[in-house]
Amino acid sequence: MSCVSRRRWLGQVALIGTFAFAFGCAQPTAPPAAPQARVIGEAEEYVIGVPDLLELTVWQHPDLSGPLLVRRDGKVSVPLLGDTQAEGHTPSELAERIRAGLSDFVAKPHVDVAVMEMNSQVASVIGGGVLRSGTIPLERNMRVIDAIASMGGLTPFAKKSKIRILRNTPEGQVEYPFDYNAFIKGLAPESNIFLEPGDTVIVPE
Repeated sequence: MSCVSRRRWLGQVALIGTFAFAFGCAQPTAPPAAPQARVIGEAEEYVIGVPDLLELTVWQHPDLSGPLLVRRDGKVSVPLLGDTQAEGHTPSELAERIRAGLSDFVAKPHVDVAVMEMNSQVASVIGGGVLRSGTIPLERNMRVIDAIASMGGLTPFAKKSKIRILRNTPEGQVEYPFDYNAFIKGLAPESNIFLEPGDTVIVPE
């Protein structure tokens, strides 16, 4: 290869490398993957939170039974036992803790704990693109479109393709996009995710 041909070849390689680098930098950042889908009918057992209202039943002991409010410190006041940690436990786990504690005072106590008001299971819907902003109780298997509908629906000026869901995870805050126009056309059914406690749905105007 002559010197002229070699210089021309090296120039072409450098030019191709420049284009490849520029193209790679221009690639858009991929949105986060949708959260793992839940199977309807296989919801995990409820986890107690603040400020849920519980009902304690100690069979054949009405004096030990009654409502329990989960306080800001995550505890409830149980007769004979005093403050007992409730937040982070399932109703069955809390019932077992209370049963074990009452065993020192009652012979073979039979204890049940029921959730009367799931006040900790809420999500927020905010933004000028929705008729009403605020918090909503999360019913079982509530999705993004359900939450928007429960707040009156979208306004005529809503940016329907810019809706997003913010979720706090152990790894940090994650944002999921929701394009209403694409969803109603059947193009993005997976974007209509199940909501979790603490989620925030943002509908811009």
